This record gives sequence, C-alpha cells and structure tokens, in this order.
Amino acid sequence: MSADEQKRAVGRAALDYVKPGMVVGVGTGSTVNHFIDALAERRDDIAGAVSSSEASSARLRQHGIEVLDLNSVSDLPIYVDGADEANRFLQLIKGGGGALTREKIVASASRTFVCIADESKLVPALGSFPLPVEVIPMARGLVARQITKRIGGRPVLRQSFTTDNGNIILDIHDLQIMEPIKLESTLNDIPGVVCNGLFAMRPADVLLLGGSEGVKTVTANDRG
Repeated sequence: MSADEQKRAVGRAALDYVKPGMVVGVGTGSTVNHFIDALAERRDDIAGAVSSSEASSARLRQHGIEVLDLNSVSDLPIYVDGADEANRFLQLIKGGGGALTREKIVASASRTFVCIADESKLVPALGSFPLPVEVIPMARGLVARQITKRIGGRPVLRQSFTTDNGNIILDIHDLQIMEPIKLESTLNDIPGVVCNGLFAMRPADVLLLGGSEGVKTVTANDRG
C-alpha cells in the first residue's frame, strides 16, 4: 500500500468505533481528512461532530455533517485524530498542523481517543519530530529562553504561521523525550505557553496503524 492508501485504510478502520447517534470528535490533518471523507457515508447516522480546527470544520460541512460547539455537547464518546509520533504507551506528539491546543481540548473531553496513523509514526522514543508549543506572541522570547534553560532542545519559530487561536508556534528540535508526562507538565508551567504538543497525560486509548499488510490495532492492554 502507498502512504496515502495506508492513511485511507486507517481512516476507514476508525469508522468501526463510531456508533449510531454519537457525537464524533474530529481532529486535523491529512490522515483525518480520509476519516472525514469516510464519515460522510454515516452522516445521517450520527448526531454531529465537534471539530479541532477551522480546516476540519470546513471539510465536515462540505460533506453535510453538522459541526457542533463543544460547549453545547454534554458527552463526547469518541475522538479520532492523527499523530506525528506515537510510542508504545500510546503517548503522542501532535501539532505538526498547528491545531494542538484545540486537539488537546477535544481529546480531553472525549471518553475514547482513537489515534490513526501510518506505521512509520510508531517510534521507540518521542522527540525526533520537533515538539510544537503554542505561545502567546508577546512571550515568544521569554518562552524560548525558558525552554532552553529548563529542558534544552532548540526552539525555532514556525515562520509565517498563526494558529486558529491567534498565537504562534515554537517547534523544539533536538529532543529525546524519555519522560513525556514530566516534560508536558514542565512546559505547561512556563508563563506564555498556551499548550504543548505532548499528549502524555491524556494518551490515546486505541492506536490504528496503517501498514503494507493492512491496519494493526494497538490498545492500552498492549502497552506493557
């Protein structure tokens, strides 16, 4: 299977977790786009979707799927999103597309987080992919200095990019993340940081990996 076919396969596989009448949380990115396209076949079977980005909201509406405000939803049974990296504990790096804050909010609100990715995203240790950090613009220099002081790495401003929340992204290069939960907390404590792309405190519950031989399912029971 080509990379695009792998993404299409995991996007369709995620439909197995969508039950009639559900409100579906929907993430952002090229793999999720395949899920949205597959979800369109079930649009009359679901109660609507909560989206993590303006881009995904637009794609959902194009397919005739109602986009709901998270504040109006009392229960979010499922959230489907991609990842830039995943480890065997289903902890993730996300935010390559810049939607990490809204993604983390929707993931935190969900009962089951289904992560969809191609098999290349499963790594022994997180950090080869630069870790995104969403930052209030006036704090850019302060946050960059604090990152270098507290954790090392090399923070780089993502050029010509503004998040849906009106903020900037610093991508931290040259990390090997051995304690993801600890690092997620450390970054959150820096004044000016809105959110970081580590999904370790709230990892995925299910990881669907597309590969040359089809889709492999990794769950919390497989973490040991």
